[in-house]
Amino acid sequence: MIANHSPAFAVVIPSHRRVDLLERCLQSLARHAPADCEILVVDDGSPQAIVSQLVTQFPGVRILRNDRPLGFCRAANRGIQATSAPIVHLLNDDTKVQPEWHLAPLEAFSDLRVGSVASLLYYPTPNGDRIDSAGDAYHRGGYAIKSGHGEPLTEAWLQSRAVFGACGAAAWYRRTALEQTGLFPESFSAYFEDVDLAYRLHWAGFTVRYCPESRVLHWGGSSYGQVRMRPKLLRQQSENEEAVFWRNLPPHHKLRSLAWHFAVLAGKSLRRWREGTFAPFAMGRLRALLRLPAHLSHRQSLIHLPGAQESTSWPLLP
Repeated sequence: MIANHSPAFAVVIPSHRRVDLLERCLQSLARHAPADCEILVVDDGSPQAIVSQLVTQFPGVRILRNDRPLGFCRAANRGIQATSAPIVHLLNDDTKVQPEWHLAPLEAFSDLRVGSVASLLYYPTPNGDRIDSAGDAYHRGGYAIKSGHGEPLTEAWLQSRAVFGACGAAAWYRRTALEQTGLFPESFSAYFEDVDLAYRLHWAGFTVRYCPESRVLHWGGSSYGQVRMRPKLLRQQSENEEAVFWRNLPPHHKLRSLAWHFAVLAGKSLRRWREGTFAPFAMGRLRALLRLPAHLSHRQSLIHLPGAQESTSWPLLP
């Protein structure tokens, strides 16, 4: 899988404890990854180093071990920094790459404006494969959605196009773009870190492409755990979602974005109340608002980047 010369791209896989998933992921890479590909697994403090032990069974795959769990963002950042290839492919361990999944993204990066590429993530059902994510979309009111989630793989979703961002389960990044924007926000730990990074790519003047030819099977939420009704994770998710909005409030149409945001908050609050999860949701929002000066300071650091003047053309949902 790894040639003696410089690799064309590096695959970085943060993994915490699910060696059953990781083994399946590494087996798919062993079958389909080209020779000029570097593969690095970040063992994020797994019990008894079980992740590191598994990786030794795959020749050529490197391992970087954290002594304790650092969370997805810090684990991913350590992995990115430990590689040197010009293109970085971030993979969850609950994925399986498909044949030639790397070709279209590498071709897309021939356009120097492209800072990131989204693979087509899908999952199997008894009624056929369904889309997990055909790229991330973002509403200017402050919420992200997985484009096409739950939809069948129809022709409409199999067209390459510009998107807001790439889902972190199978995202491709140009290293020089990351050097300009910074990596994942480590204060986030996990959830919405890929959305925040996508926003910064747009601030820096880059675009994001969706490449449906790049197919990756994804068992969503298995790597670092499902949010479901777990209060701590719900609070973290809520806090990060709110932080993304204030850290990246576009310079144009601010009043419109704020009006949408308060409407979104009202709708989400009602839904969480009905679900019985309002307390962690509200606590997360409050924690984000308590850090509002820091979020606005971060935004101020972005306002002079080249993409700021093009914010009216950013692919935001109205």
